[in-house]
Amino acid sequence: MPLALPVASRTLANGLRVVVSEDHAVPSVSINLWVDVGSRHEEHGRTGLAHLFEHLMFQGSELVTEGEHMAALMARGGRANATTSFDRTAYVQSVPSNVLELALWMEADRQGHLLPALTQDNLDNQRDVVVEEKRQRYDTVPYGTAFARVGELVFPEGHPYRHPTIGSMEDLRAATLEDAHAFYRAHYGPRTSVLTLVGDVAEQEAFQLADRYFGHLEDATVPRPPPGRPLPPLPSAVREVVVAGAQIPSERLYLAARLPAVTDPDFVACALALDALASLTISRVHERLLREAELVSGASASALGLRDGTSLGLLVVDVTEGVDPRVVEQRLADILQEFATTGPRAVELEASRADTERAWLEALAGYDERADLLSRATLLFDDPDQVNRYVDQVLSVTAEQVRQAAARHLVPEVMATLVYRWEEEA
Repeated sequence: MPLALPVASRTLANGLRVVVSEDHAVPSVSINLWVDVGSRHEEHGRTGLAHLFEHLMFQGSELVTEGEHMAALMARGGRANATTSFDRTAYVQSVPSNVLELALWMEADRQGHLLPALTQDNLDNQRDVVVEEKRQRYDTVPYGTAFARVGELVFPEGHPYRHPTIGSMEDLRAATLEDAHAFYRAHYGPRTSVLTLVGDVAEQEAFQLADRYFGHLEDATVPRPPPGRPLPPLPSAVREVVVAGAQIPSERLYLAARLPAVTDPDFVACALALDALASLTISRVHERLLREAELVSGASASALGLRDGTSLGLLVVDVTEGVDPRVVEQRLADILQEFATTGPRAVELEASRADTERAWLEALAGYDERADLLSRATLLFDDPDQVNRYVDQVLSVTAEQVRQAAARHLVPEVMATLVYRWEEEA
């Protein structure tokens, strides 16, 4: 039986999609705005602009001075943040109910009137911030380059998911103020955005407020690119070794696979397979390689759902000191092949379903995460009510569907392996 969370949606005359989930349990409102722009929308030679705008949007707009957006919310008990991914940029705010109109006014000002404040000084300042962020979070931390290297192994040259979200620093340094203004005009507008309000606001009042503060915005965005054709699994296994020396605390293996797009029903089966393989305490990797053989000290798996034809699956293990990573690779290969042949055990499938259901219900219980999931459902599936049906979709996946998904996407011969080692292999 589907969930029955209150979900209502409406599209304004200018194309802005508005989603409301009325809930008066707590006197606060979560405001979530997803913009249909991420690193996959960037042009060759101008990567990093999507993430850069996550920073620029807090540097003032036509009627809001630099730093005022965050300061005004915090002074009234609110908070704000933003994140960028391959497929979207999300702007999130959580405010007491009586601060809702102020937050909407400021959000509308930067979403529709940023350019008067986007000066050369602001661009240069935030570009330096991003360069420092890359140094601290990617270049000088253990395994910091892993995700970028995985992208290069899994996705072909020119594919929109091949480069990391933070982009190339050379591209960012080369970007002009005109490039930044053009990027904003092309991607930021009502037709590319989803505004979600969750919490202590009546449904009709929420729609009226959205129209009052966002209804005047004009749209000059370019059409969204259609989803690319799905990539088949890798034609053969790929392997790369990174010699990281003392920079890493343990030797580590990343196994990566091309998965179906998040909108493909088979994606859920792949996600359940990865759970059963390495995410849960009863999973095969935890059971055999961690607890029994003690070949690894940690293991995890995840399915990164992406919309442009192809998603990404990851299985990560930390190798126990003194164990040859190649031994672990072979044991992982055996487990993957066995799983593709026999499928999940009943206990593995039940645990995977239960863990997914628990995490989904826990997320929906909070205003912030519910708002994020509603924006996601609207942007990716064009259906905000997807949040109420997702658990039923998960529970309907059969063991045979999980086995078939694993046999196609999660076997050694179609996966990429990235190995972080202390020393060169003998």
